[in-house]
Amino acid sequence: MFNLILFGPPGSGKGTQSEKLIEKFGFKHLSTGDLLRKEIADQTPLGMEAKSLMDKGQLVPDEVVIGMISGALEANRDASGFLFDGFPRTVAQAEALDRLLELHKTAIGVLIELQVPEEELITRMLKRSKTSGRSDDADEHVQRNRLEIYRRDTMPVAEHYAASAKSVSVEGVGSIDEIFNGICNVIDAKIAKGN
Repeated sequence: MFNLILFGPPGSGKGTQSEKLIEKFGFKHLSTGDLLRKEIADQTPLGMEAKSLMDKGQLVPDEVVIGMISGALEANRDASGFLFDGFPRTVAQAEALDRLLELHKTAIGVLIELQVPEEELITRMLKRSKTSGRSDDADEHVQRNRLEIYRRDTMPVAEHYAASAKSVSVEGVGSIDEIFNGICNVIDAKIAKGN
C-alpha cells in the first residue's frame, strides 16, 4: 500500500491533480473537503456546523475529521493506497493520522507540496467561486484569512514529514500536465525505492 498526501494552500490545484493521480495510480481518494461538503449538501447537523465554520475561513474540529478518516480507512481495507487531499491540516492531525495508519500496518509514503504564489492563489479562488458554488471562495478577505491559517497551522505539517524525509515540493504553477508530470516523477521515485 502506498499512501500520499497531496499538500498545498487553498487554490493550489490539489483537487485537479488528485483526479489525475487517482486515474493513473488507482489511489482511493480521501478528501475531507468532499466528505464535509456532502454533509453540508445533506444538511446534517455536522454539515451545518461545518458550513458556518468554513464560511468564516475556520477549520472543522480535529476529532470530527479524524473520525471521518478512520471510517474511510475501515470501509476501504483492500485499497492499494490512499491519496489524502486537504488532510492533515495540523501537526496534531498528522500525528493522529500516523498513529491511525500504523494501526492499519501502513504509513505515509510521501507528502507532495504544491507551491503557488499567494496572489495566484487568490486569483484562482475568486475565479473558482464563479463556477463552484462554494460561498467560501467568493470573499477575498475570507481567502486571505484561510491562507494565514494555512501558513500558521498547516505549513508545519510539511516540516513534520520532512523530518522523516517524506516531504517533497513540486512547482504548482504551469500547465496541468506539467504539474502532474512533476508529481508523478516524485511518486514513481518513491515507489521504486519501496517507500
